[in-house]
Amino acid sequence: MIKKKDKYVVAVVGATGAVGREMVEILQERKFPISKLRLFASQRSAGTMIEYKGDEVEVELLTKDVFKGIDIALYSAGGSVSKEFAPISAKDGCVVIDNSSQWRMDPEVPLVVPEVNPQDILKHKGIIANPNCSTIQMVVALKPIHDAAAITRVVVTTFQAVSGTGNKAIRELMDQTKALLSFQDPICKVYPYRIAFNCLPHIDVFLENGYTKEEMKMVLETKKIMGDASIRVTATTVRVPVFRGHSEAVNIETKKKLSANEVRAILSTAEGVTVYDAPQKNIYPMAIDAASKDNVYVGRIREDESIENGINMWVVSDNLRKGAALNAVQIAERLIL
Repeated sequence: MIKKKDKYVVAVVGATGAVGREMVEILQERKFPISKLRLFASQRSAGTMIEYKGDEVEVELLTKDVFKGIDIALYSAGGSVSKEFAPISAKDGCVVIDNSSQWRMDPEVPLVVPEVNPQDILKHKGIIANPNCSTIQMVVALKPIHDAAAITRVVVTTFQAVSGTGNKAIRELMDQTKALLSFQDPICKVYPYRIAFNCLPHIDVFLENGYTKEEMKMVLETKKIMGDASIRVTATTVRVPVFRGHSEAVNIETKKKLSANEVRAILSTAEGVTVYDAPQKNIYPMAIDAASKDNVYVGRIREDESIENGINMWVVSDNLRKGAALNAVQIAERLIL
């Protein structure tokens, strides 16, 4: 485990990306006890200045010899970077909290959502994996229901914002929207088809079983985080023309029957969850409600009338915060307790 101190040397790897910048902001907002913040990126972004606590911090070039003396490194730089550098960080005594998919299914690496399985942090051997954004928000809502009634099956369809792909996708949606509203042809570079005013049932690469890699991440990661391989999970993931905030239609089957009101009561006291559910008054969570918020929002809670023990609900969260940066910082907070 990490040596307890009053303050820690913290690094953000991939600091100039959308999630990396969010990590820096959240470390500041939550007053993480930092003695020194170090920011790293590739040659292209080294030298960039990022504001932290009123000062400008220069982004350094990421090399293999920078990790000595760093206590915690938050990684948001992609799987190839994490594969190369995370073991080096760990060897130098730094605990890595990695946001890529590189280590998530490694049996030696804990995959953690603090509201769900904080105990798994204690199992780390230098690297802790941050789950996929769409998985994180779903399991925060699922865990209290699973504890109460034992979930046996989950069917989820996601509606995921372009910021999940990064800054280049945000710019592409902006540029395509401007082009279409100006009666010009949109240019597609990030996605295979136009994303503006469109939905793409395609996130990450397609696998031999017909599912995308993103869909199988949700299947496999949910089982690992929940600590229950018997839960059956199936997913369809869709990219939508929203800048920030993922939404999910989640159908749950449980061993014990729960009414919609019982689910509302369970979730209303759950850590990290806000129940926003009065559809008769047009009250239900939307991506714009979750933007820049920490909690997972749940609404449209209703019984599935097609099966005996079924619940439908709508789950929304800020993918850059709880779906990535915030979850990583919350892991770091638990790490130093």
